[in-house]
Amino acid sequence: MCREAEMRELTTHEIERQDHVDNAIYQLLQELCPSEREVAWNIEMISDIRERIRHWLVEQYGLIDEMTFYPYIEV
Repeated sequence: MCREAEMRELTTHEIERQDHVDNAIYQLLQELCPSEREVAWNIEMISDIRERIRHWLVEQYGLIDEMTFYPYIEV
């Protein structure tokens, strides 16, 4: 692994994008749940849903690239 990859951190914009995607998924869950009880924040559930959305937007339809949809650092 090169030193540049070891030192790279997500930018503020990339972190904001991650937060936006995860929060949008969480809000959707809240809106779709007919219960009066709030759906608890569960990052495992959110990431499962995020992966399915990524699959359709990135792989199936090619509407957006993976790093634009949900930026991350490759390790």
